[in-house]
Amino acid sequence: MSSAWLEQLDLLIRSRTPIIWIRSLEEERVEALLAQACQRLGGRLLLRWDFIDGLSGSPNRLGEAARNPMLALSCLEAVGPEQGAILLLRDFHRYGEDAGICRRLRNLAQSLRRCPHTLVITAPDWSLPAELEDSISLLELPLPAADEIGQLLGSIATAAGQPLEAAVLAQLTSACHGLSEQRVRAIAARALARRGQLGATDLAEVLEEKRAAIARSELLEYCPSEASPADIGGLDALKQWLEGRRMAFGEEAQRYGLPLPRGVLLVGPQGTGKSLTAKAIAHSWSMPLLRLDVGRLFAGLVGASEARTREMIQRAEAMAPCVL
Repeated sequence: MSSAWLEQLDLLIRSRTPIIWIRSLEEERVEALLAQACQRLGGRLLLRWDFIDGLSGSPNRLGEAARNPMLALSCLEAVGPEQGAILLLRDFHRYGEDAGICRRLRNLAQSLRRCPHTLVITAPDWSLPAELEDSISLLELPLPAADEIGQLLGSIATAAGQPLEAAVLAQLTSACHGLSEQRVRAIAARALARRGQLGATDLAEVLEEKRAAIARSELLEYCPSEASPADIGGLDALKQWLEGRRMAFGEEAQRYGLPLPRGVLLVGPQGTGKSLTAKAIAHSWSMPLLRLDVGRLFAGLVGASEARTREMIQRAEAMAPCVL
């Protein structure tokens, strides 16, 4: 996890930010990061609430406020100010249209500034009510970084009694970049169930998992890149550039400080090989090729196009390095 993100989370909690909205689908990861933050900040109490199971995290109050979101917002009031607590609310964005809930949150935002308690809402989007925008601080949880993925895969393999070689671990870590922690765990579990170990042979399954993730977004299409530069007629200058820049993505080039290639502009009428050239670039550099249909970005609702554009950029960045 990025140290800057953790520092931002700690800063918001220490500065008595009353309500933090974390956008993420990874509930377990959010909870683990909050638990670590509680330890870093002097052993604060971490409480959790969801609609079905109610309150958890306090032995004396298990199941409290089940199916009662209004009562859940009162849970922090019973915690003394000498310890400080964080209350994690799952799926609470679904109550944004409830006038009573919104009013209670606004009142709570004022009272929490006077005590060391923090309310954290985890949700898959930014669908917070307009009247709460000034009362809530927003944080977006990025997908796992390379070091997180490497540690996760290494710990899973070691726990299974099949430690990974450094080269294989690096390959799998790079291949899993852009996947959530839950999906990385699922890939590792399937590999262990199938063969009893993780290895380089699992790269194809990682690629298939990425294809499925891209297909679910409906914004990007994962394209095969079987064409090579040899299939392109002409464009000798481009071929030389591709060959010369092939090594710019390696660790040695990064240590040397070589800049990454930014992009290529291909201009020409239909049928002159622009799409073929894009496939050849992806094949030459051994990268995934993503195709964006700009028409899919535009939706009927006001603001939807901007949201889809942000989602597309986020997914493309998560797949990096890639050819878009």
